Amino acid sequence: MWLTCSSIGRKFVMALTGACLVLFVTFHALMNGVALFWPSAYNAVCAFLGANWYALIASAGLALLFIIHIIYAVWLTLQNRKARGNDRYAVTSRPKQVEWASKNMLVLGIVILAFLVIHLIQFWAKMQLAEICHTPVEYDGGVVAPQSGTMFIHIAFSQWYTPVIYIIGFIALWFHITHGFWSMMQSVGWDNDTWMPRLKCIGNWWTTIVVALFIAQAVVFTVQAHNETYIKCPALQEQYNEFNSELCGACPEKAGCTQAVECPNACQKATCGENTCGNAQCTPANCADCGKCDPACAAASCASCPNTAVVAEEVTEVETVEINN
Repeated sequence: MWLTCSSIGRKFVMALTGACLVLFVTFHALMNGVALFWPSAYNAVCAFLGANWYALIASAGLALLFIIHIIYAVWLTLQNRKARGNDRYAVTSRPKQVEWASKNMLVLGIVILAFLVIHLIQFWAKMQLAEICHTPVEYDGGVVAPQSGTMFIHIAFSQWYTPVIYIIGFIALWFHITHGFWSMMQSVGWDNDTWMPRLKCIGNWWTTIVVALFIAQAVVFTVQAHNETYIKCPALQEQYNEFNSELCGACPEKAGCTQAVECPNACQKATCGENTCGNAQCTPANCADCGKCDPACAAASCASCPNTAVVAEEVTEVETVEINN
């Protein structure tokens, strides 16, 4: 198949997957931009996407595109180095401003990949993955629902190293995309003297706007996180409570202690201080660790919710009678 067996086919695959990834990066920048001006709407977008089937299909497709892009990038790099030493592309001329990027595309790709891993850990793993696995994130003694995007912005950008890593990643992304855009146009044959300068100008402006928006977001998010804007805003607090209510409302602690012990620990912590197991007779005194009902309480199905100490005395008395008998 020419897409895999020929150099031109492999470059075409690189160009196609790269174009799709550029479109996603643009969408991601615009989506994050909502958090700059309307944080509650950003949370609504996060809730709309979440772990719904269309979001999962899009995430799987995006991951596939990224994997293919990486495989073909390494493949072409090794092939070019073997055939032409350090010359990555057989071209007669190369714009001076992208020459450095052309020689370091693999290094730039590795930097971007490292940045992406950190980004996935800070956001995707705590949002979509957490929703899939039904494991809400615990933070500062409470529970953070996966839809609470601005809260995860606060958690991530409260760390001093987050904006540093992100800005380095964005700069690497600018060099990678600007050269990739130029190379992509050349791979599909749009490399004549008339259109190449125009397309290159469009690519540079597009990439610069997207990356500048990302960097602006990183700066604003950092300032807002240190000002605790995302945790003090009344509208966002109300939204967080609503998300947490939806999260814990489906937990079986409402039905009684027997089912409540099977409820996720983080979910139970949200109600443990008030009314453990959802039964008025189950008090925090019957909580083993404020998140797990006392076994004695569970055994009684919260009918009388005996105190742990009382149960222990009754068990001791029963054992004593059996020994005497």
